[in-house]
Amino acid sequence: MTDRKSHWDNVFRSKSPQEVSWTQDVPGTSLEMIRQLNLPKTAQVIDVGSGDGRLVDNLLDEGFTNISILDISGEALEKVRSRLGKRASLVKWIISDILDFNPSIKYDLWHDRAAFHFLTEADEVRKYVNTATQHISGYLTIATFSDEGPDTCSGLNVKKYTEELLQEELSQGFKKVKCIKKDHTTPFQTRQNFLFCTFKKKSQL
Repeated sequence: MTDRKSHWDNVFRSKSPQEVSWTQDVPGTSLEMIRQLNLPKTAQVIDVGSGDGRLVDNLLDEGFTNISILDISGEALEKVRSRLGKRASLVKWIISDILDFNPSIKYDLWHDRAAFHFLTEADEVRKYVNTATQHISGYLTIATFSDEGPDTCSGLNVKKYTEELLQEELSQGFKKVKCIKKDHTTPFQTRQNFLFCTFKKKSQL
């Protein structure tokens, strides 16, 4: 079995943002979907599988004050910390495999662009969904490769999703708000089709 942490530490240690497919100067679709939720700036927000992405920079720019970013790779988070400079102190940093994550708080927004689809085994998917269900009080905004997306990324297999399949995986704890398909153009000018969805946590009975 692949050692996920070693794999991702090596990726972020050895490659620049222009050498990996997921780089976005501005994560426009994620930001648009988050803005539509009209969350208070004090909302508890976590970016799961953040890598060295720029969502955190943009959320800070927009005035959010309770931001956590989680990634399995400390190398990735160190890149973000360095980039943010003094603003790094405004962020909670979490180095963890999402499958080992057991937070002490609940999140108003759990954002995941391109982490979930690396979980290809049924028990991994179930564990992720259980953790999200237990620790989200508001919304889950998630992006995976769509059924038109690639079969692999960064040398690893992925699980592709249709809107119906993703809804089925999350149906126990969440209700779909919106889904859209969106092409992402990589730094090397290839196309990847993503499924972006927002789900709302179902009220506790």
